[in-house]
Amino acid sequence: MMQSSRAHFWFVGPALFLMVVILLLPILVAGALSFTSYSLGNSGADFVGLENYEKIFTRSTYEKMFGATFRYVFVVVPLSVGLGLGAALLISSIKRFSDVYKTVYFLPVMAALIAMAIVWEFAFHPTIGIVNATLERGCGSFLEVWSWFSLGCERGFPLWLTDRDYAIWTVAFIGVWQGFGFNMVLYLAGLTSVPRELYHAAEMDGARTAWDRFRLVTWPMLGPTTVFVVTISFIRSFQVFDTVEAFYPQGGGPSKSVYVMMFAIYEKAIQQNLMGIGAAITVVFLAFVMFLTVVQRWLVERRVHYT
Repeated sequence: MMQSSRAHFWFVGPALFLMVVILLLPILVAGALSFTSYSLGNSGADFVGLENYEKIFTRSTYEKMFGATFRYVFVVVPLSVGLGLGAALLISSIKRFSDVYKTVYFLPVMAALIAMAIVWEFAFHPTIGIVNATLERGCGSFLEVWSWFSLGCERGFPLWLTDRDYAIWTVAFIGVWQGFGFNMVLYLAGLTSVPRELYHAAEMDGARTAWDRFRLVTWPMLGPTTVFVVTISFIRSFQVFDTVEAFYPQGGGPSKSVYVMMFAIYEKAIQQNLMGIGAAITVVFLAFVMFLTVVQRWLVERRVHYT
C-alpha cells in the first residue's frame, strides 16, 4: 500500500528533476554570481554585495540599455499583435489563395534572422538602399507638404542604421516585420475555435456590420488567445539579440541607442568576461520579464471570456 501511494513520484520525479536542473538551478547560480566579481578562468571570486546592481541602476550606459530595451518592446509588442490579428482576420475572410497568404506572412518567421538582417542592412543603406531610393522618388510630389519629407528631399534622408535618432526605431520595425506572422498563426488557430452559431445569434440580435460581429463575438472569444499572444510577444521582444548583433557587433549602435539588455549580457559576460555584472543584468532581465508578464496577464485576463 505504501509503495502504491508513492508511485506517482516515479512519474513526476523526472520532470521535477529536469525542471530544477535546467530551469531553477541556472537562475540560482546567476543570482549567486551577481553578488560577486567572478570571471571565467579565475579560481575564486570576491563578494561585492549589491555593487553590480548599483552600477546597473546608476551608470549612464545602463540607463541607455533600459531606454533602448523598453522602446523596442513597447513598439514591437502592440504593433506585432495588432498586425497579427489584422492579418488573421483578413485571411480568414477570404475564400481563395488563403494558404498562399499564410505562407507569405509566415516567411519572415521561418527565415534565418541573421541572413535577413544582412538583406535589411542593404535595404537601409543610405546611397544604394531601396528604402531611401524609394523615398527620393517621392520628391517633388504632394508628399513634400510633410515637413519631414520635404527636409529629407533637401538634405538627404536619414542614415537609418547609423543615426542615433532612428536606429532603435529601424530595428523595432524589423522586429515587427519578423514577429507579426507568428502572431497571425496563433490568431488563426484561435479563430477556428469561435463557434459559428455565435455569429448567427449576434446577427439576430442586431449585429449587422462586420465591426459589430468583431466587437461582440470575435474579440471576446479571442481573449485566451490574446493573453498567450501578448505574453509570447513580450518575451520574444525582450530576447531580441540577433538583429542587434548583426548590425552592431562591436557595440550597441550609435551612442548606445540600440544597447538592448540581451546584447548587454552578451557584451559583459562573453566579450568582456565580467560574469558578475553579466549575471546581475540577467537577474534584472528575468525580473522585468516576470513582472511585465504577470501585470499584462492580470490586466488582459480581467477582460477574457472563457468558454
